[in-house]
Amino acid sequence: MKIIIGSGLAGPLLAIYLSQRGYPVQLYEKRPDLRVENISVGRSINLALSHRGIKAMKSANVFDKIEPLLIPMKGRMVHLSGGDIEFQPYSIHPHEHINSVSRGELNKILMTKAEASGKVQIYFNYSLSEIDESTNELVFENGKRTQIIGHVFGADGAGSIIRKHIDGKVSSPSYVDPLGHDYKELHIAPGKDGEFQLDPNALHIWPRGEFMLIALPNMDKSFTCTLFLPIEGKRSFESLRTPELVTAFFHTYFEDALPLMENFPNTFFNNPTGKLATVYADEWQYNNQYCLTGDAAHAVVPFFGQGMNASFEDCEVLMQCLDEAQGKWEGVFKNYSSVRKADGDAIAKMAIENYVEMRDLVTQKEFIQKKEIANILTERFPDRFIPRYNMVSFTSIPYSEVYRRGDIQKEIISRLDLNNPDITTVESMIQEKLSPLM
Repeated sequence: MKIIIGSGLAGPLLAIYLSQRGYPVQLYEKRPDLRVENISVGRSINLALSHRGIKAMKSANVFDKIEPLLIPMKGRMVHLSGGDIEFQPYSIHPHEHINSVSRGELNKILMTKAEASGKVQIYFNYSLSEIDESTNELVFENGKRTQIIGHVFGADGAGSIIRKHIDGKVSSPSYVDPLGHDYKELHIAPGKDGEFQLDPNALHIWPRGEFMLIALPNMDKSFTCTLFLPIEGKRSFESLRTPELVTAFFHTYFEDALPLMENFPNTFFNNPTGKLATVYADEWQYNNQYCLTGDAAHAVVPFFGQGMNASFEDCEVLMQCLDEAQGKWEGVFKNYSSVRKADGDAIAKMAIENYVEMRDLVTQKEFIQKKEIANILTERFPDRFIPRYNMVSFTSIPYSEVYRRGDIQKEIISRLDLNNPDITTVESMIQEKLSPLM
């Protein structure tokens, strides 16, 4: 028997993988069943699904159920402060794009698929409070207890109780690093004609230096908007205390978005303000009995759209470690942790760096020039030079290797005259420092 704590996204996918390998699974979820009750699905309404997450779901034979729910986003639609709009495609290859998907619908499909195996039992309204080592039991807030038999997987998110238990056993416990910025979700309803009010095949960004607004399309022709803003300061959540101040702020910085907002500014005050932080854990497993996946191991800020994708890839890598061990569990968690930890650290760093890119750099001439040069180098050296964003979003290259190669590529571009790049001057450097990927 395998026990999984948390039935958000990584939990049910991991349950599917384990059931495919013949293991019975008990999956404990603190919330009610969202397929039955209309409840909040968590931190954000929709998510960006890309190559890594798709690959993991294909391995679980569940992607065919998800694919009809995807809305392709082929690039960033940048709304400049002067009112102009610029489209920045993600890739020179038309088939490479990310996808907007409903968190709730994805969660429902994964849980249903897990249960359909006949080997997975999901227990709802079971919020884990502690592990009682004296009786070797999981203790839940509803008063129930469960005997621990076999392995326990923590897929219980950034506030993981399983990670907290591991922390009490190891010399280097995990820590949480707040970003100093929070977020607020808002909504753009369909137009009077029932259609999208913005281009649905783009991720819309209003970059404003220290803060930004983004919008992702939904299947019902609406958009989910997210405002990312410092917690304190002159332009911050702290400063936006009245409806008048909020409306004036949006009129100043997001004038073209303001008329599209539904029930505004009421939604600003009615919707909760979400926290942004990164979880750093040195130990992803303990004693080959407890193992962390997804946000429980490495919660990241959302600016690379990789939280879910990285979590799904965790599950896939964990199963690869198990398959390589031919189903012998001894050492599997340790191997998985050693393989994956560096990748978790790398995507955490890249996610924070991408926030600066999205909220600020995308409007700058130098950034656009460097991106154009990167695309030229990609066309010239397709097996060696792939822009960092594309390596993250459209390949399975380990995040740690992406980070390493990204630094080399940044150095290569720095050697070029942005206004008159002579590609031949860096050709030998590319051949020497960037090994072929294909």
